[in-house]
Amino acid sequence: MKQFGILLLYVLTGFAVACYGGARDSVTVHFRQSHVELDPGFGGNGAALDSIFSHLEADSTHRSLKEVRVTGGASPEGSVRFNRYLSERRAEAIFEAIGRRGFLGDSVSTDFVFLGRDWAGLRALVENDPAVPYRADVLGLLDVIMSDNAPAHPLARLKVLHGGEPYFYMYRNLFPQLRESRLVLEYADLLPFVHKMSTGSAARIPVDIVTPDHPELTITAPVYPLTCRPFYMGLKTNLLYDALALPNIGAEFYVGKNWSVFADWMYGWWDRDRTHHYWRAYGGTLGARRWFGSKAAEKPLTGHHLGVFAGVVTYDFELGGTGYMGGIPGRTLWDRCNLICGIEYGYSMPVARRLNLDFTIGLGYLGGKYYKYVPRDGYYEWQSTHRLNWIGPVKAEVALVWLIGCDNYNRKKGGRL
Repeated sequence: MKQFGILLLYVLTGFAVACYGGARDSVTVHFRQSHVELDPGFGGNGAALDSIFSHLEADSTHRSLKEVRVTGGASPEGSVRFNRYLSERRAEAIFEAIGRRGFLGDSVSTDFVFLGRDWAGLRALVENDPAVPYRADVLGLLDVIMSDNAPAHPLARLKVLHGGEPYFYMYRNLFPQLRESRLVLEYADLLPFVHKMSTGSAARIPVDIVTPDHPELTITAPVYPLTCRPFYMGLKTNLLYDALALPNIGAEFYVGKNWSVFADWMYGWWDRDRTHHYWRAYGGTLGARRWFGSKAAEKPLTGHHLGVFAGVVTYDFELGGTGYMGGIPGRTLWDRCNLICGIEYGYSMPVARRLNLDFTIGLGYLGGKYYKYVPRDGYYEWQSTHRLNWIGPVKAEVALVWLIGCDNYNRKKGGRL
């Protein structure tokens, strides 16, 4: 009868271990930003790993390692694809570190779960931080993002909310708290049923017990190589002017709240005195644009835009006959220039990861003096002075735009790079 009782006790013990598991052990390990190597010399990792290994060795007679599980998450600003890559590689580094010490036997299972962008975690942080700019609007947008009616491009919506001010605050202060993975070492106690029986407790042992002498493991590490504040700039050239042998360059800067400012300059100074051929023009414009539409909501400097512009231009065109010169001959640009101003509409579309094609047409005013002249006896003879007052199309642009800046690139369909 005694032997039967002992046998029954061991059977019930094995059943409890198999069905109900045991306790969990943990330790904190840190990774360098955008790195996957588990560096014992970084962030106290050496002491932390020695601690967990010593517990594994000391407790081997009382409990056995049953499962090593790594759960990885990401802050919203990183691409899901790259975050998954980093999380998986870091999980492999942790598994290898434990395996090299001989604790990953055939009976120990390993598991990795990637959670993706932690919108719920971000909402909790925003709710607990009264310093978040426009906090009520941010919470409302996060609720929409997590609902069944989530927008197609939630990160883009978050970036442009109130001109990006809440996003920049969260990027600096809240996102680092979301860049973490969670490692759980789960054990099966060798005699958990006997221990519970002796203390008069219930036979079931919850699998989520965390031993009080070990904190829960957190791998705190940035998982996206975005190490600078998001910045959006376009460096461009008007292909129509280039085709007319008028080299030009322009720059546009996104200033927030769907607004941008731009400046451009052209300079072509070609001449052949022997044949009296002149093809000269230089000048530039300054302006501002308001971006709108679904594409503009996805990423700055993309989609529809309306704008205003103003500038100066001077020119000297002659092809062997009558010449036309804008401004006072022999003076500086400011003395001899014609004035230009107007309104514009355009659309900028992605054509490559860092390239857009921007189509723009402008209506407005072009005015100033210009002079007619003809070449004669080795000199240029003035013919007449005219006043130009043109109202109508004054700008045409097919610009190739090079996107510059942190986070300023085009995503392919599906959100992947």
